[in-house]
Order: sequence, then structure tokens, then C-alpha cells
Amino acid sequence: MSLDHDSPIPLHIQLKEILRREIEQGSYTEKIPSERELMSRFSVSRTTVREAVSALVREGILKKIHGKGTFISPHLINEWLGTIRSFTETIKMMGMKPGIRLLYHGVESHSEIASILGAEKYYAIERLRFADDMPVAIERTYYPIEIGIKLANFDLNHVTLYDALESIGIFLYEAEQKITAVQPTEQDAQLLGITPGTGVLAAERLSRDKQGNIVEYFSSIYRSDKYAFWIKLSRNR
Repeated sequence: MSLDHDSPIPLHIQLKEILRREIEQGSYTEKIPSERELMSRFSVSRTTVREAVSALVREGILKKIHGKGTFISPHLINEWLGTIRSFTETIKMMGMKPGIRLLYHGVESHSEIASILGAEKYYAIERLRFADDMPVAIERTYYPIEIGIKLANFDLNHVTLYDALESIGIFLYEAEQKITAVQPTEQDAQLLGITPGTGVLAAERLSRDKQGNIVEYFSSIYRSDKYAFWIKLSRNR
């Protein structure tokens, strides 16, 4: 990867994105190259390198240790919002190994979720998700019953649900997502390896296909010490 010196995008932003991609792809196992090495590789000034690195430090991707260098923040998973992406895809982008343990699946009829899906009954799938064998999330996904029954034919201990959906001809097109902070139940805390009083991030997402049909309601929790959600903003003038 190289910088485009003719691009209108500032060099420090280009460099930041290159370093981010290389970190996510696992190019560095512990720390990034020194300022001098980055200056030489990209033919840029020390100021450009420092601006790029400082931005990644502010985002929690890197951390500086005085006298030792700039290190990759351990086990911090950053999910960038704006794209409907599976947990497996996010973990692989971070250069980590995704894992799954099926906790439950079956037909349910809880009135609140049934109302969201617009059906009396629905299919629920609950799975504990891992990154490098560390539990970081509990995913609870709910589907119209005819879709859920088809998904139940897959190995739910291994399959990526979005891949399974696409294999049966169902494609997610758009979604609305809300993220809040909550306290886990005692059982959820035990599954995640945290104390019950520890706050977690809760994500709710309602996804539809291109025709506007509801495909999935997603209600999951994430360890707040291991998982972060990011979104890039711009100001329209």
C-alpha cells in the first residue's frame, strides 16, 4: 500500500487508513513500526506520521508507551457502522479468529418480539461469540418462522448466518440500529466472563430486504472492555 501524493485527501488521513487496514489484517502482532521507519517507507514528514498515529490512538486502536513505542491495543475489536457486516467478518478484519457456541434455537412467541416481526411466532437463535477463543458477545437473532426453520438446517455452531441467508436467496438490504449501555443478567455475565455489575453494550437492529420485508431482528450484548462501535461523520455545509 502506498500514499497518493496527488490526492485531495490529506496524507495523514491516507496514512491513518493504511495503518488501520494493516492492523486489521494482522500485519503487526504487537507494535507498529517506528516513526522513522514510517517516514522512510511512505516518504512523509514526522508531522504527518504523528498526526496519523495520534488519530489511531484517539480511536483506541493504538496506545503509546513512553520510551517503548506505539502498540496495538490488545483485543480491542472495532466495528465500523454503516455496513451490515457479520460478527465473523468483523473479527476476521481485526486479524483474529472468530468462534461460535450455540446456546439455543427454536420457535418462540414472546409478544414484544412477535410484534416487531409482525407475526405470532418467530424463530430464535442465541449464540455465544468468541474472538481468539475469548467470549466477547452474546448474539440473539430472531427471524420470521419460515426463514428460521430454513436456517435451522445449517450447523449453527459454525455457520455465518448472513452467508446462510444468502445461500437460501435472502439478502439484507438496509437496517436500523440502536446501541445502548445496559447491565447483563447474572447468566449473561457468567457466559461473557465478567462480573454481573459490569456494563455491556447492547445493540438492537431491524434488517429488511430490498422489497422492505423484515428479515431479522437482532438484539445482542457485547463486552464493553473488548468491543467498540465506530462511525465516520462529516458535516454538510
